[in-house]
Amino acid sequence: MRSPVRLCCLAAALLGLACNAGEAQTDASAKAPSATAAQRSAARTAVAKDAAKPVNEKPVSAQEQSRAAQHNSTVVGLAAGRPEDSFSSYAADLATVLDDGQNLRVLPMASYGAAGNILDLLYLNNVDVAITYADVLDHFKATEKIPNIEQRLQYIIPMFQGEVHLLVRPEIKTIQDLAGKKVGLDTHGSGANHTGAIVFERLGVEVEKVALSNAWALEAMRTNEIAGIVHLASKPNELFSKIDSALGFHFLAIEYSDKFRDYYVPAEISNLDYPNLIQQGGTIRTISVQALLAVFNWPSDSDRYRRSARFVEALFNGFERLRSPPFQRGWKEMNLAGTIPGWTRFAPAQHVLNRAGASSWIEPDLAPGSGWGAPLVSPAEQERNSQKSVPSSRPHRRQQ
Repeated sequence: MRSPVRLCCLAAALLGLACNAGEAQTDASAKAPSATAAQRSAARTAVAKDAAKPVNEKPVSAQEQSRAAQHNSTVVGLAAGRPEDSFSSYAADLATVLDDGQNLRVLPMASYGAAGNILDLLYLNNVDVAITYADVLDHFKATEKIPNIEQRLQYIIPMFQGEVHLLVRPEIKTIQDLAGKKVGLDTHGSGANHTGAIVFERLGVEVEKVALSNAWALEAMRTNEIAGIVHLASKPNELFSKIDSALGFHFLAIEYSDKFRDYYVPAEISNLDYPNLIQQGGTIRTISVQALLAVFNWPSDSDRYRRSARFVEALFNGFERLRSPPFQRGWKEMNLAGTIPGWTRFAPAQHVLNRAGASSWIEPDLAPGSGWGAPLVSPAEQERNSQKSVPSSRPHRRQQ
């Protein structure tokens, strides 16, 4: 039989082992966080290094490089607009008609709209052509003072007229009733945001401007959060076509006067355009502004210039098709030879018009592959001529 002393000694020994084990575990636990922190620090460093690497490391093989160069060599980037804008519909038409699968691919891009498209055309490397309104350029010349902008950006053709739509809640009877109230002017960079502000300023009506997509702004009108919206688009526009007449929303007239004689012309919207919002036989007077197809004036010896010129050629050759269904009806009303005050026509477009004379279509001998349809250039030249940068005192905008 073991003595109590021996049992006590044995118990003390076991307790000591347990304590040592606990201390060892505690020491290990104390060291673990340091090791984990070090590992996390190393991981963060690795992520930071990866983030500093170029995002586009494709393609990885020589065969893919050649294919990618060919894939990019025919693309013309077109800044369009938001889904509810007229710009998007016209851009889709251009992509459908002008794409030929080999020499030209038109790539429409969702954008902020008229004013935003000017900035995209100036500074986004993948944008060559854009749809905008004629009243926008003066803002960037006079207010933002962008150097040589009238030489850096030119126009190809005048397009449709964009009507100013001023839709309000039932209790609003005149434009003066909007004074001090919230009015949606679409998102920053849109045509409505730019032109709408001009309209209220020139009419002397101070409203609380709300920069909100007009699709969302209509919902805000239903809940009486805003009193009305300004939308700039060619008529009829889908934004208004499904509005329930029971809501009592209606358009207000914008009377043309000398205040708008610089860029605007008298216009009207009618029951034929919006039977759900305008009574039968009724018309609403408003103003409109010229839309246009603008282009970045690349150096004439660059690949991007040749692509833009190829786009011009395809546009004039395909114009008769654009005038037929199912494309936008505004194509039928366009005068390709029309001029736009304050803008200079792109040289390849002027060249085509000179050859066509007074005709509204292009001579049969101006076929794809001739004239401006220059051969594709090497991938090296494509890369060299694909970057835009802020110009110095030289007239071309994005310097190579």
